[in-house]
Amino acid sequence: MNSKTLWNDNWYFAKTELGVNWEDRQIWEAKMQPVDLPHDWLIYDTKNLYEDSIGWYRKNFAYAPDKTGNDDRVILRFEGVYMDSSIYVNGEHLGDWKYGYSTFDWDITDALHEGDNEIVLRVVFQAPNSRWYSGAGIYRNVWMIRLPETHIPLDGIYISSVETNKGYDLTIDTELEWGTDSGNYELEYCLRDTDNSKSPIETETSELFRVKQPLTCGQNKISMTIPVDNPRKWDITDPYLYDLQVCLWREQETNSRELCQQEYFRIGFRTIQFDPDRGFLLNGRKIRLNGTCDHHDLGALGAAFHKEAMRRKFKLMRSMGVNALRTSHNMPAVEVMELADEMGFLVLSEAFDMWEMAKNPYDYARFFKDWMEKDVRSWIRRDRNHPSVIMWSIGNEIPDTHADAHGQEITESLIAAVRKWDYRNVAPVTIGSNYMPWENAQKCADIVKLAGYNYAEKYYEEHHKKYPDWIIYGSETSSVVQSRGIYHFPLDRATLIEADEQCSALGNSTTSWAAKNTEYCIIMDRDTPYSCGQFIWTAIDYIGEPTPYQTKNSYFGQMDTAGFPKDSYYLFRAEWTDVKKDPMIHVYPYWDFNPGQQVDVRITSNAPEVELFVNGVSQGRRQIDHEKGTVLQPSWKVPYVPGSICAVAYDETGREIARQERHSFGNTDHYVLKANKTTLCADGEDMIFLEIAAEDKDGHPVENASDYVRVTVEGAGRLVGLDNGDSTDYDAYKGTVRKLFQGKLLAMIAAKTIPGEIRVTVEDAWTATASMTDETVIGMAAAVVETPDNTAAAGHRTATVTLHAIEAPIRPGICATEENREYPPAFVEPGFVPVRKLELSAAITTLTPENPSVLLHTCIYPMEATDRKLLWSITDATGIPSSIAKLEELPDGEGIRITGISDGSFQVRCMSRNGTPSVKMISQLEFQVEGMGQAFRSPYEPVTAISYDTSFGGDVSRGVENSAGTDKAQPTGLVYRSMDFGEFGSDEITLAIFANDNDPHRIQIWEGEPGENASGFGETGELVGEVTYQKPGIWEVFQPETFTLSRRLKGVVNLTIVSEDKFFLKEFHFTKQEKAYARLSALTDGVTYGDSFVRTEDAIEQIGNNVSLEFSDMDFGTDVSDSIVICGRTPLQHNTIQLRFSNGETQVLPFPHSGEYREMRFPIQKVTGEQKVTFVFLPGCNFDFKWFRFEKSGSEE
Repeated sequence: MNSKTLWNDNWYFAKTELGVNWEDRQIWEAKMQPVDLPHDWLIYDTKNLYEDSIGWYRKNFAYAPDKTGNDDRVILRFEGVYMDSSIYVNGEHLGDWKYGYSTFDWDITDALHEGDNEIVLRVVFQAPNSRWYSGAGIYRNVWMIRLPETHIPLDGIYISSVETNKGYDLTIDTELEWGTDSGNYELEYCLRDTDNSKSPIETETSELFRVKQPLTCGQNKISMTIPVDNPRKWDITDPYLYDLQVCLWREQETNSRELCQQEYFRIGFRTIQFDPDRGFLLNGRKIRLNGTCDHHDLGALGAAFHKEAMRRKFKLMRSMGVNALRTSHNMPAVEVMELADEMGFLVLSEAFDMWEMAKNPYDYARFFKDWMEKDVRSWIRRDRNHPSVIMWSIGNEIPDTHADAHGQEITESLIAAVRKWDYRNVAPVTIGSNYMPWENAQKCADIVKLAGYNYAEKYYEEHHKKYPDWIIYGSETSSVVQSRGIYHFPLDRATLIEADEQCSALGNSTTSWAAKNTEYCIIMDRDTPYSCGQFIWTAIDYIGEPTPYQTKNSYFGQMDTAGFPKDSYYLFRAEWTDVKKDPMIHVYPYWDFNPGQQVDVRITSNAPEVELFVNGVSQGRRQIDHEKGTVLQPSWKVPYVPGSICAVAYDETGREIARQERHSFGNTDHYVLKANKTTLCADGEDMIFLEIAAEDKDGHPVENASDYVRVTVEGAGRLVGLDNGDSTDYDAYKGTVRKLFQGKLLAMIAAKTIPGEIRVTVEDAWTATASMTDETVIGMAAAVVETPDNTAAAGHRTATVTLHAIEAPIRPGICATEENREYPPAFVEPGFVPVRKLELSAAITTLTPENPSVLLHTCIYPMEATDRKLLWSITDATGIPSSIAKLEELPDGEGIRITGISDGSFQVRCMSRNGTPSVKMISQLEFQVEGMGQAFRSPYEPVTAISYDTSFGGDVSRGVENSAGTDKAQPTGLVYRSMDFGEFGSDEITLAIFANDNDPHRIQIWEGEPGENASGFGETGELVGEVTYQKPGIWEVFQPETFTLSRRLKGVVNLTIVSEDKFFLKEFHFTKQEKAYARLSALTDGVTYGDSFVRTEDAIEQIGNNVSLEFSDMDFGTDVSDSIVICGRTPLQHNTIQLRFSNGETQVLPFPHSGEYREMRFPIQKVTGEQKVTFVFLPGCNFDFKWFRFEKSGSEE
């Protein structure tokens, strides 16, 4: 009879550099070490997650042929190997498999011999091959399957059902492969109702039918349709499953039967329908797809698949209100489909992120033409029997669909490949596209009819009218970015890139292609009745694609990689769950800021009315209209006062139905351990997820704690992962020491194969050798402002929990030996104590002529924090440096003196690197300056030379018309401070000079002041111009001369004019340039962010996936621009650039191949008025960008 055995045990692994081949056995074999499967070899080094390398897997095993001849074929099934693998059996190369996500089989029978045998798998990883973290290795299960000579091939049974008046007609199509045996065979089908249990119960009373079907020798496929009366339907609210058994029997000469093969399936009866006007219907009722996209990594486990980790992921999604999953952008693990069936999730199963046009040099496009049909066969045959699958997606953001008509040919080919194996239409074919505004992509969508829109909700209405037979849904939406527990105030300021490399969880961080905010994508979908729904990007963060930074993992999720909710999670929960069943409320941010700091407080709730209290005082009630409203989370702006904030939810009658209170807190006093369950099965596979949190001495959560802890697991469990969700943290996932991020850390504890107690200890990673006392803390703080004791008592903090592993069946082939081990911290030394909070305090926050200065002190918590170096800046509300006040650091290093210069508001930012190379923490406090006047100077109006702020070098004389005379005896410098050039700036200066001779006069223009290497005076500056003034002298006549500097000066700068020659300068001014029509540098004149680009000396090069270049304040005025000149180059046949304007217009610029930089002129639709211009480079791009220039209508090329 057939057998299927898990084959994950007894493997060995070695990693080598690229270029090592099978013949180099002495190299890779010498490095072999035992390894657990599934395995991801890249996840162990967080600083090198994309290391080019080759993985070698070896397994030795004994083989004995079945003497009866009924066990003739031996097949290895690999459910996922990333990627480009080659298999060797006893030294013989059997073949290759290229794609890293599709399941593949190797019939190794003919390469085996009786006795010892060896399997070697060579796996090649070259980066970049994806836009996300792929992992590398045998990251899913391996099986050994033995089949009789005459057998049902793998995935050779296709199950479908059609609803009838009495129930369903169940059709079972079975493929057969015949051996030389000419005996009589029959199939037997048995359907059992096991009351939805996970293990079939073989009792006669559970059988719904048992039907036999004789076979004719040589018959390759046979079908059987069996009616099933009124089965219980599979649904998202009741995922009811039945067990179907298909058996292959052979008649014996003794009139008995021999069971040759049996296959089991868990099936569900459901009816799906997609309607252009009604959207998606499940079992006849409209269901809105509250879906999410999901990449395949599991946080600290990397790509190595663990079913229990995925189960937790599904549960977290369900708690948010998610009912559908898009497997972005590849075939999922087998268990993902099993869990979706079991837990009631609808699945959009996606196969490809690229076709023939590559998005990365080493991606699957290299193999698509030759391998597409093999991969589609594997994909559809494996997963077509799952009731959860509702769509087959043949691609995501495919540039081929936009490039030319060949994209339509590939679309047709892919549809045909899917229908070859899903010929009874278990699920329709779709595609997810970000090219939907353009004709070619629309032609591809017209082929599939089920059209997925990526970030293109604004085209729904237009296309619904234009293509009334299309079914429309959001295949990818949102992409709002946020970091858990990080807040960049104020809410009304859009922010994306900050010094701490975090994204604001307030809801004010968004990318150029994304929804305006989280509310937008919820409301757009809610108010589009014909839409099937949407799949947000994403429910949970994933490793890789850390837009807008170059850090470790994404910021797109509503939960971080550890599964801890961000604030946006609660907004989706509020809108996607039923208040009658589960009333909820969430208030944020946490409550621990600087005294007097203005804090935006927001509330999310599924209730119709909410109220905010600060220290028991109501701030007012607000209504939330969930049906038609445009404000889904009310906001208040309140000054921070220690104490608490409380949010209360009320139903339609005014009755309180939910409440949440958040308290101010101190330093960590103790750790709190919370497990998702206290008992696991000792089967080597089960897992417990332990949340580690910090609380202060009053039992309040310390929601910005960053303590380093050591996690020890003893007994019948093993530590397999630590994750805090912080994209900027490079400490090892597989270590035993990690720090909390914003008060939380997740420990992943896996079962061994022995029952017993599991003792988990969480303690301070190291005991500080010295600790400041509470009295010291109070004394230091009181020097400026009285601060309450906020420091935990010194001592070693330890928390323990005892869990239990109970005896359970162990699947043969399981390996359960891997455990985390000691890794050094990525940046700090053992003993390092992180800064938790920088508390700023000042006696006044309004500066006036009577009180022009104030001392601002910082209290560093905890006081024994190691890194006490503080960084300071004065900025406006947008984070841009401001000169309306100045700061002077105090000798203690933990405070500054702030002096107002001119009227306006500003922020003081205090920052800490916390022992790392970059800023990790920002604390801010708002100030106002009144009555001091405007101190900025405009360089675009004549600046009187004598009004310099300071000078150095030679004596400065005062000449006619308030001119300033330089000293011929030595170099003279004139410094003009607070020159406001604006965001765009100018590189053209005009000097009005009188020189009483005809000689050349050499002049230097500096941004800032020359450093010691120049003239020995002042701060270090940058030389931006060395010019020569020479005109025939006219007595006391100031003659202007215009010069171009080496670059534009921007923002508020100090300008220094230096000369060794004698002359009088009356005034100077800069030419105010029209930014919209100027030649703008891609490198220096805008903001660039995305996944893949390189800054060179004068360009942005190697622009790849999801890169945006933004240029704001582009005022085209009443003139009309109808063309653009771009200087760039691309190795591609053509590189598509999306040119987006803030008025919603988007145009496509196809830049042709060029090995050298060239200027290309493109006609564009007419543009007027003030715009923000964004160049968007989609996946598959490869472009070097130097500069561009818009041209006015009618201008010459």
